[in-house]
Amino acid sequence: MTRRIALLPLLLATASAPAFAQEVEAISVWGQRANDLGRATSASEGRIAYADFASRPLLRPGELIEAVPGLAATQHSGAGKANQYFLRGFNLDHGTDLAASLDGVPLNLPSHGHGQGYLDLNVLTPEFVHDISFKKGPYSAENGDFATAGAVAFETADHLHGDGLQVWAGENDYYRALGSKALTSNVLVAADITTNNGAWTQSEDLRKISLLGHAIVGGWSITALAYDTRWNATDLDTVDATDGGTTSRYMLSARRRDLLRGLDTVVYLQRYKLDVFSNFTYFLDDPVNGDQFEQVDQRWIYGGAITKRWTLGEGWSARTGVTARVDDIGKVGLYRTTARLRRATVRQDALTEWSTAVWGEASKRFGQLDVTAGLRADAMGADVKAGDPRNAGTVSDVLLSPKLALAWRISKTFELYADAGRGFHSNDARGAVITIDPVTGDPADRAPLLSPTDGAELGLRWRRDDLTVTAAAWALHVDSELVYVGDAGFTEASGATRRRGIELLADWRPTARLNLTASYAGTHARFTNGDRIPNAVASVFTGGASWKLGPTSSVTLTYRRLGAAPLIEDNAVRSRPTGLVNALFVQDFGPASLMVEMLNLANSGRDDIAYFYASRLPREPAEGVEDVHFHPVEPRAIRAGIKINF
Repeated sequence: MTRRIALLPLLLATASAPAFAQEVEAISVWGQRANDLGRATSASEGRIAYADFASRPLLRPGELIEAVPGLAATQHSGAGKANQYFLRGFNLDHGTDLAASLDGVPLNLPSHGHGQGYLDLNVLTPEFVHDISFKKGPYSAENGDFATAGAVAFETADHLHGDGLQVWAGENDYYRALGSKALTSNVLVAADITTNNGAWTQSEDLRKISLLGHAIVGGWSITALAYDTRWNATDLDTVDATDGGTTSRYMLSARRRDLLRGLDTVVYLQRYKLDVFSNFTYFLDDPVNGDQFEQVDQRWIYGGAITKRWTLGEGWSARTGVTARVDDIGKVGLYRTTARLRRATVRQDALTEWSTAVWGEASKRFGQLDVTAGLRADAMGADVKAGDPRNAGTVSDVLLSPKLALAWRISKTFELYADAGRGFHSNDARGAVITIDPVTGDPADRAPLLSPTDGAELGLRWRRDDLTVTAAAWALHVDSELVYVGDAGFTEASGATRRRGIELLADWRPTARLNLTASYAGTHARFTNGDRIPNAVASVFTGGASWKLGPTSSVTLTYRRLGAAPLIEDNAVRSRPTGLVNALFVQDFGPASLMVEMLNLANSGRDDIAYFYASRLPREPAEGVEDVHFHPVEPRAIRAGIKINF
C-alpha cells in the first residue's frame, strides 16, 4: 500500500544513517509507535517506520519530512526548488538549521548560491523510504553542522517492497509513472518520471526524472542516483513569467555495516548543479529591465564517515565516529538578468570548503538512570577565490561541543529525560572573508564561520496499552545569526537569539482498525534585544487518522495548521495561520491497488508562505510599496493512481 507523490531516486543503499541507527528504536509518529521506554535518550527523538507513513497523502516529496512532529514544510517558488522548513521557531530558509541525510550521505549544501545549508528534498522518492529517524536539538554527538533545531535521517530499503509499476494522473496535468525491477537478487533498477503544470495562471511546467541503481557487492551496498528537474516559478504568477530554473544531483555511495564488529562505513561522491531565476521586487531596483536575478551553483562533493560501537567494562558502552567532507565548488554566482538573459555580474566565485569531525559518547546505567556523555570536535575551513580579489581569502575555525543526556526509568510505562548540549551551523564561507559589499562597494561585515548554539531540554514519555504520550520543554540560544544572503551577495547581521518552547505528542490506537495521532509545538522566539524574529512561527499542530475500512481498503486523513508569525521585528505585521486537510483512499485488488488522493480537501485559500518587504510594479511610486508578499496554498486537487505488483 504505497503512497503517491515524489520523485524516484531515493538511494536504496542498505543502511541507516550512522547518526541514528544505533540505540534508538524511536517513536513512530505516524501509526502505532514502537515502545521507546528504556531506549531513547530524549523525548524529542524518534523513528518512523515505512508502515507508519506509507499511506500518508503528500502534495510534494519534501512534505514527507512533516511526519516528524512539529516540523512543517512549505513552498513558494515551484516544485523544483527546496522547501521552506519551520521547526522550533526557525524559518529554516531552505535548511540552515536543519540537517538531513540519505543513507548516511549528507544532503545540506554549505556556501550555496541560494541559501546556506540549502536542503532540497525533491531528490527523495517517498515510496522508497524505509524509515525516518529524527533528533531535535543539539544533544547528540553524532550530529554536526546545521543540526541545531534538529536532524533527520532518511533510510531506504534494500528492496522496493517488491517489483511493481505505479501510474498516476490528476488535475492540472499532473502525471507520474514509477517502476522498479530486481534484475537479480543483488541488483535493482528503478525509474520515476513526474510532470505537472500546476494550478496557477503561469504554468509550472514541471518536468522531473529520476533513475536509480542499487547493487550488493562483496558486502557493500552500492547505490547510484540521478535526479534532474526543470520548472517555472509560481510565486509571481504572470508578473515575471520567466522565473524558474533547472537543477540536478548525481550521487554514488557505498556503505558497509559490520554488525559483529559494530562498524558502519559510508563513502560518497556527488555532483550538483542549480541554475535558478527569481524576481521578488519586480521593478524596484531597475524600473526599465526589472529586478530578476540568476543564482548558479556547481559543485563536486566528496566525503565519508565511520562509526564504531564499543562494549567496555563495568557496564560501560561507547560509540565513536569520524567524518570528512570536501565541497569543490567550481562556480557560485549571482547575476542581474532580464528574461533569463544576463545583464551584469554581481559576483562570481569559486571555493573549496572542507570539514572534518571526531566525536564520541559513553553510556552507562546507574540503577534506573541511564547517563550518556558526549563530545564532538569540528574543524572547518575554506579557500575563496572571488571575482573581486578584495573578497577573496582563506578562513578556518574549530569548535568543541559537549553533550549530556539523562534518562530516568521511573517504571515500565514512564520515563523522564534531561538533555543539554552545544551544536552549531556554519555560515557561508564567502561571508566569512568578505570585505566589500558587491552591490554598493561599502565595507561589509564578516560572519563567523561557525556559529554555536547552546540548548537544553526536559521531557517525558508515558505509555499505557495502546496510548503513547511524549512531552518536552526546550530552550535554545544562538550566538549569532549572521548569514550570507545569496539573493544579494552580502552578509546580513541579525544578532543573537533565544528560543524556548513546548512539544506534545500523542498516539492512540483505540481499535485494531483505527489509529489517531496528534502533535503540538509552541515556540517563543526573540532576538536578545527583545525584537521579534521575522517568520518565527509560534505554533504547529498536526493530526491524523488512519482507518482500515475492511480487509482490503483504508482511508487516511491528515491535518496541519501552521500558526501565525511576525513578519517584521516590531510585530506590527503578521502572517495568517494556515490549515490544510489531505486525504488518501486505498483499495487493494489482489496484486493491484487503486489509490485516490484528495489534497487541500477543504479548499483553503490561505497562504503557504508570506513575507513583508518593499516591491514595485509598473506605475507604482519609485520607492516601491511595502506590503505582504504571499503565495497561496494550492487549491483542492484530486489525483488517482494504480499500482501493480509483479
